Amino acid sequence: MPAAGESTTDRREKLAGYQRSIAGADDKNTLIEAIQNALNVSAPVGSPSTLDDIAERYAKQADAARDVQDRVEQVALTGLPDAWVGSTGARAQEVVAAAARAAAQMDEAIRGARRALILLSDALTTAQSEDKGGREQLREALGILGGEDGFFDDMVEKDAEEAERLRARNIASAGAKTMHAAAEKADDAAREAARDLNKFAAEARAGKMKTDNISAADRLVLADISGTGGPAEMNELLTANDLERSGKAMERMNAQDQAEFERMLAEAKTPQERAYLVKALAAGHDLNEVSEFRDKIHGKDPAWLQRHLTPVTTAGDSMNNEGVDPAKGSNHNTDTHAFNGENWSQDGNTCVPSTVVTGRAMVDPVYALELTGGPSGQEDDPAAFRERLGDEQLRVHEEGDGDNAYDFPFGSTPDGMDNDGKTTIANKEISPHTGSEYEFQETRSADARRDVLPDIEKAVAEGKPVPIGVEGTNADGERSGHSMMIVGQEGDMLQIYNPWGTTTWVSEDDFVNGRMGKASDKDLPDAYAVHLPAE
Repeated sequence: MPAAGESTTDRREKLAGYQRSIAGADDKNTLIEAIQNALNVSAPVGSPSTLDDIAERYAKQADAARDVQDRVEQVALTGLPDAWVGSTGARAQEVVAAAARAAAQMDEAIRGARRALILLSDALTTAQSEDKGGREQLREALGILGGEDGFFDDMVEKDAEEAERLRARNIASAGAKTMHAAAEKADDAAREAARDLNKFAAEARAGKMKTDNISAADRLVLADISGTGGPAEMNELLTANDLERSGKAMERMNAQDQAEFERMLAEAKTPQERAYLVKALAAGHDLNEVSEFRDKIHGKDPAWLQRHLTPVTTAGDSMNNEGVDPAKGSNHNTDTHAFNGENWSQDGNTCVPSTVVTGRAMVDPVYALELTGGPSGQEDDPAAFRERLGDEQLRVHEEGDGDNAYDFPFGSTPDGMDNDGKTTIANKEISPHTGSEYEFQETRSADARRDVLPDIEKAVAEGKPVPIGVEGTNADGERSGHSMMIVGQEGDMLQIYNPWGTTTWVSEDDFVNGRMGKASDKDLPDAYAVHLPAE
């Protein structure tokens, strides 16, 4: 019987192995066993007709969403009274703009979800048909072979018996190849559907903020706020996780604290200031800490806020494919991330703590301001930032019990960190601000990396960075290792932060098939481990 609980990647991996076993079987009994093993792998599961029915319902919802979009656009043309202001200071123009964008996103999400379901249904129909054909070939091969040979029968094989065995093996090899191709189709389609549906779900961000303390219009505006310097849809300040955590934090407040926080939001000078206050609350800071943070950023313009509080900004041309440097093996198109010219990059051999420090700064604006603005929060000095960043990298290196290189009598310098230390510092530095504990997972094969992709993409879509380890060999044949972090996802592309101070985009195929040198250099092609945030 097929094994229960097989994933699409399990089936794919098992059939690849059994296909090789069938092709390499040099006696009758071994061939029969390999064929039976392949037949025991479950067929692609799922109901294409059910998927088609759901897709059809989505089509009707898409028409309704388009109607909503048309109505919102009409309101945008006629306008709302300028005197209208929401409970957190959101003005009419902001609400209409946010509603228009939300309606457009809703229309895009519903149509995209319908498209994803149709593609999954088509792929599943093809995969199930091909799998059935492959199984028929395997059963035909078993019929040719008959029963297993006994001990003495297996010792001598006549020419006619050998010819029949080879004919059966050829038929079985073709059937196993067809079944494996079907498993690949089902696996790829399932992952792509999961990726797209998770992304669309995460982009419905306003609904994540489940609180009655602020109005639906205000929640809509908060979810729509983006930073300056890049496309709005790629630089939204509040992630799905931020909105969910901040809503829960507001629900836990007493009436006095609720009123005080709403006052802070209402008095914010810009939408971006409001968003960063909500992000600070989402990061787990209490109202006193948020109030202190507010005093430091109040009245600052959006460019100042982004410079001090957002380590990574995604440029509009960042996804352009400009090819690979043939000498280095890295993408030509990389974005450098800096505070007043000083990069968010590692000092010395501190790639692991540097990855985690920047990861925390991305989810915790209070922490980011401590690094950029100093104790007062008002500094704009790149040299002071560099010193604070280096000190923090050393602190986190020690926290994770990192290795050190000793140079007597001059002391020691950081010299890497193992995966246990990486898990420790990710959970001490990032987890308290996202609410998700990190778990180490090895990914030393293409199948393992393929299997973990949906979880990575779901986490990133929700706003939880995913640290990864990459490795390879240098020119001397020695192992090289490095830490990086997945911080964004669009379609089949992943945005990678490298603690050398850059981000770039690689494809899912690059991640799976050992081409991660595009985000670093040719000596570091393989993503051998990830630290996944748990649910």
